[in-house]
Amino acid sequence: MDLEGVVRSHPIKKDSWKTLLTLAYQSLGVVYGDLSTSPLYVYKSTFAEDIHHSETNEEIYGVLSFVFWTLTLIPLVKYVFIVLRADDNGEGGTFALYSLLSRHARVSSLPNCQLADEELSEYTKDGVVSTSNSAFGSSLKSTLEKHGVLQKVLLILALIGTCMVIGDGVLTPAISVFSAVSGLELSMSKEQHRYVEVPVACVILIFLFALQHYGTHRVGFLFAPVVITWLFCISSIGVYNIFRWNPQVYQALSPYYMYKFLKKTQKGGWMSLGGILLCMTGSEAMFADLGHFSQLSIKIAFTFVVYPSLILAYMGQAAYLSEHHVIQSDYRIGFYESVPEKIRWPVLAIAILAAVVGSQAIITGTFSIIKQCSSLGCFPRVKIIHTSSKIHGQIYIPEINWTLMLLCLAVTIGFRDTKSMGNASGLAVITVMLVTTCLMSLVIVLCWHKSIFLAICFLLFFGSIEALYFSASLIKFREGAWVPIALSFIFLVVMYVWHYGTFKKYEFDVQNKVSINWLLSLGPTLGIVRVRGIGLIHTELVSGIPAIFSHFVTNLPAFHQVVVFLCIKSVPVPHVRPEERFLVGRVGPKEYRLYRCIARYGYRDVHKDDIEFERDLVCSIAEFIRSERPECDVSLEKLEDDEKMTVVGTSSTNLDGIRMSVDDADFSEMASTSELQEIRPTEKPKKRVRFVVPESPQIDREAVEELQELMEAREAGMAFILGHSYVKAKRGSSLMKKLVINVGYDFLRRNFRGPTYALSIPHASTLEVGMVYHV
Repeated sequence: MDLEGVVRSHPIKKDSWKTLLTLAYQSLGVVYGDLSTSPLYVYKSTFAEDIHHSETNEEIYGVLSFVFWTLTLIPLVKYVFIVLRADDNGEGGTFALYSLLSRHARVSSLPNCQLADEELSEYTKDGVVSTSNSAFGSSLKSTLEKHGVLQKVLLILALIGTCMVIGDGVLTPAISVFSAVSGLELSMSKEQHRYVEVPVACVILIFLFALQHYGTHRVGFLFAPVVITWLFCISSIGVYNIFRWNPQVYQALSPYYMYKFLKKTQKGGWMSLGGILLCMTGSEAMFADLGHFSQLSIKIAFTFVVYPSLILAYMGQAAYLSEHHVIQSDYRIGFYESVPEKIRWPVLAIAILAAVVGSQAIITGTFSIIKQCSSLGCFPRVKIIHTSSKIHGQIYIPEINWTLMLLCLAVTIGFRDTKSMGNASGLAVITVMLVTTCLMSLVIVLCWHKSIFLAICFLLFFGSIEALYFSASLIKFREGAWVPIALSFIFLVVMYVWHYGTFKKYEFDVQNKVSINWLLSLGPTLGIVRVRGIGLIHTELVSGIPAIFSHFVTNLPAFHQVVVFLCIKSVPVPHVRPEERFLVGRVGPKEYRLYRCIARYGYRDVHKDDIEFERDLVCSIAEFIRSERPECDVSLEKLEDDEKMTVVGTSSTNLDGIRMSVDDADFSEMASTSELQEIRPTEKPKKRVRFVVPESPQIDREAVEELQELMEAREAGMAFILGHSYVKAKRGSSLMKKLVINVGYDFLRRNFRGPTYALSIPHASTLEVGMVYHV
């Protein structure tokens, strides 16, 4: 979807009607592809085995009534009018809710949080505060903060929802494409079409996943027209069937028919709810894709286009079936039977395209949510490729893409029928909705500061509806529902093992960090020869001196003249503004030339490449040196070991601050020469580096010398020092801990990407040092 020109890092509060309609139009292709293809398989899954269509029409009327009220209460009332308001600075999804809660109740899964992070603009935006107005809210907040078990339960709940979304990324392409291809059954016998549907569906799925690395921006302009054409087709066919076969079918919208349906079918009717819930497959995408659009645009698209089109489509199918009690074969009770014969082939082609678009949306969403998990330390490092420099959020993860493809093909070949796929997909969908309902009830109390009564009403009303569907799906465990449970269990184990190992590794770093007194005892030379260059020591610590540095000083005869302890960390907000990117401070006295730089990123931020990041890093340190005032404590955060950190933006945001020029860069566009003062190195190097600083305020001689030394070091080059950790469980640890650390975490560390990939560090200037961590 080409979102250039309308995608924003920070949503605009008041959009023009033209912008709103443009966003609403584009959201049809990105958000509603999955939801709009549900008429392909809902009735077929519902009538697969548990209930049968009879001449009284009570079954079909009951199913239509359930579909209508389910679409009305869950996607329309719950998501459009309530859940969409719980955005995290414009971002949505399960992790957005968890991020929102973690900022209010301080239950974040990130170990290296700082008080300075709470000063970020997006941390306190949109009324986000750290205290609750209600007595119960304050009590709940303190309870969550005191009990680590409750924090783990909240994290696991969020991870379960995330894992089910990933499972949906496997199941949705399979059932959507297979159901679309099932239209071929009308032109051949039942025995023949089984040998055609599966190969054709597999070819389409392979083609779909093979195209992922190109990005969707190349064909994204086709997404909205395809979905709009599909919605027009199903609604038009629905209107035709209503007037052609049964104009009185609207009576089935009465909730009374739900009661009659359950009274007649009893257990079979309850079990068939697992097929009915498929009508809201894709509803979660309205919330998950909120970051690409505005709330109002998504509401307009669903309320005025998608919702009425789906209702007409389901009513049309019900009207047709109500007058065709004896279908030639039970397997032909699907969507295509109600399509007029003359237009079946064009509708089949449009359905396949719509299924591909819907599958594309869930695959892209799976990439995004895994990136969020990785950023927040809940998933191993993966290679993330940004397929478009202009469109926000378009990424491609090779490992995940091919894993999804293999699992998707396995599901398609293994099941070979809509019934089992529907059972599997239904459980994944309803589990995500249950998790959202639970997290939303906490958001209502902790974030919105509403009464506990309102939160309980929300939880009981929507939770009871979803629990009913969940029980109907869970009872089909042996008939396909075990697939999302198995997939989610595997991903949950991977996520929790990685999170646990990462947390224990950070605890070890904190416990073994070197005291500032040891550093002071070494003197400005650190007891070794200081050679030209900048040494970047990557660490997870936000304060103190990492043990790896003492390892270097003890075993090496020389080290760089400028040392930077670099911490690249994620914070529980979607975006960090460039002007708030860096926290810079000193480690020890000035003459030691030791600095700490903390680069902060949100879970939706794009990490810059190594060259641009190096420039921003050096400029942030130079700006810190220039603007440092011993008597000034504004914008400073006092941290451990008497370190003071100040917020410094990237070089592109410091228009009035210090700038860096490499080689023959032209600074004529930045400011006039009368307003700038150049600091040059004393000797002319091979690669010329210069800092350009404003004349006012005047900087002192010590700062000039320090900047000169920083320039000389930058000219000599930068070296990245990373710790290559081998984490082992301590002696005497429990068998479970040994399995988790020595087997699980070690396997993930060796088979996934290393930190150099995640940090975009050039391999030629990287030095990895092996260390054993006994946690």
